[in-house]
Amino acid sequence: MMIQKAILHILDFNTNMCILSQKDLDFSSDVVYEYVDKRIERLLKDAGQQTGIFYATSSFHHVLQQLQMEEITFDDAAAVIAKKTYDILSHCDEMESTDLLVVDFTDDDGVRTLAVLMLENKTAYTHQVLDEEGNVYNKLIKHYAILPGTSQKIEAYALIRFDDFSIRFIDKKRKCNGEDIYILPDRLLQCTSQISGRDAVKIINKIAAEVAEDHGGSSVEALSKAKNYLADHAETSDSLSPKELGSAVFSDNKEMQSQFEEKIQEAQLPDNISVQQDFARKTGKTHKIKTDTGIEITFPSEYIDNSDYIQFINNPDGTLSIELKNIAKIVNK
Repeated sequence: MMIQKAILHILDFNTNMCILSQKDLDFSSDVVYEYVDKRIERLLKDAGQQTGIFYATSSFHHVLQQLQMEEITFDDAAAVIAKKTYDILSHCDEMESTDLLVVDFTDDDGVRTLAVLMLENKTAYTHQVLDEEGNVYNKLIKHYAILPGTSQKIEAYALIRFDDFSIRFIDKKRKCNGEDIYILPDRLLQCTSQISGRDAVKIINKIAAEVAEDHGGSSVEALSKAKNYLADHAETSDSLSPKELGSAVFSDNKEMQSQFEEKIQEAQLPDNISVQQDFARKTGKTHKIKTDTGIEITFPSEYIDNSDYIQFINNPDGTLSIELKNIAKIVNK
């Protein structure tokens, strides 16, 4: 990743002022570059991002096209975005002072990307050193414009690639003019909104377990197969088809496949879902279960079909036994 430019605008609703910076952030300062760099790196790994496509009438899309064609400068585009954001937030029932960080960077794939980060100001206490007639003393003061730390999650941002103008974003619901809206897709970006890969995977896993249980099958087996499919598929693709996953998980039962597809449609999941590969690998790698006796077991998802390592046995009395096999060594943790 290579950061080209960044600028910080202040949307201050304590003084009702939109303070536009006339200079970009100075990256000769290690502190400044570190903050922006860590912020962007964290966003690029966020599995909770929703995706979207600009509406044909989107004014935000038009600004990006002008920037791409060099009809306007980065600073011009950032100023337009800041003014629009300030105007939108000014109509919210609870106006929160926010710093708007706009970043022009090239991602790891070499694609130019624009990031728009809404950094809500927090109140915090700090110290102040004073000197009164030669007497040095310390006092506590309240600071009203503290930015989120690099390790803290921010609640609203957008990433837009310039090669295809695809959008990834995170947003929170706000009440504006009495209406509950997401200001990024609904007002600022003016784009569609698709469920995040992380939330979609949660729904898919829940449906897989329900279908298995409805047919007297093992929810553990269904979930393990779903996770294993997710991890394997992530090696070749950053998108996921819920229908294809269901066909793989319930490959030996057409009735269960059909029920899975029906529930997927009822949940209104799209045919293809964008899923970050790192998230898919991490989520699909292992499966963890906990018994009603308090025993917890974590095992590689791929082992669910390999009885040489783990086997689930249904006992005549209705209880379940779990047999772990071919163990050469046990390590206490």
